[in-house]
Amino acid sequence: MSRVMLTGTASNVGRALAVELLAAGHEVYGMDKRGWDDPPEGLHFAKVDLRKRAAEDFVRRARPEAIVHLATVTHLFEQNDERYRINLAGTRAVFDYASEQGVEHVVFVGRHTYYGAGADESFFHREEEPPGQVGNFPELADLVAADLYASTALWRLPKVAVTLLRVTYTLGPSGRGTLAAFLRARTSERNREGREKGYWDDVVPLVMGYDPMFQFLHEKDLVAALALCVEKRPRGVFNVGGPAPLPLSVIAREAGRRPLPIPEPLLRAMLGKFGLPKLSAGALEHIKYPITVDDSAFRTATGYAPAFGAQETLDEFRMRFPIH
Repeated sequence: MSRVMLTGTASNVGRALAVELLAAGHEVYGMDKRGWDDPPEGLHFAKVDLRKRAAEDFVRRARPEAIVHLATVTHLFEQNDERYRINLAGTRAVFDYASEQGVEHVVFVGRHTYYGAGADESFFHREEEPPGQVGNFPELADLVAADLYASTALWRLPKVAVTLLRVTYTLGPSGRGTLAAFLRARTSERNREGREKGYWDDVVPLVMGYDPMFQFLHEKDLVAALALCVEKRPRGVFNVGGPAPLPLSVIAREAGRRPLPIPEPLLRAMLGKFGLPKLSAGALEHIKYPITVDDSAFRTATGYAPAFGAQETLDEFRMRFPIH
């Protein structure tokens, strides 16, 4: 068993992973500036900012053998300087701590949106492909920069086993994550304001003429994949997927929503209104073109296989977040 440190431990995935690793007998340390009021027994938790001196001191005292870096921000609906600092500066801090404190293994949890969505992009992306469409979607620049910085550690830090993951969208009972937020946009607004159900409450907007394939995995499958990384310590870059991808319109219907194709110029004008998600112009490309990945290398390296099918995952999401 290992001493494992988790960053971003107060996130939904971080909490579940901490419980999973403790149950497996690991000594688990966690840090998150958001805090955790009722952490599980056995977890050594510190409410600290990953980029501050207190975090460095916590790592020094814990002497972890492995760090799983979950403290990144992935929300595509808004962009600000704080997100950039968290994603890039936080990632740099993690690898600095690993190098200085003799950490043997670092898992960087990146996103498959690294590959970009565009008309000329390949359908199933492999790990050796470069990032695409960053110029058309500057809001992704911080995540791409963090991914590229993590990838340099593969040769900069030869004594550290680096596992760089590019994970597809997740769905689960938390309702968190990019795809979940997109499906819940109108419902969340109605719940906050206490209004009665209206015409737009169950709408998931599509760009007329486009119905891209979306790939996702259950939150619990992501936790299982991360636990396998801690156990197997695979070195390299790996895509992590779930069941076979589905068209966005099918995902919306099976999640209990109503896909509504809207002409692109009109949709651009409507975004952020009527309860529709506040997407940037670049993010709109992600509901026009697919980003799907080949995750065969990760399955071979770790023995990973998703336990939850697409229908099962969508059924759970629909029941957890009904429109009515």
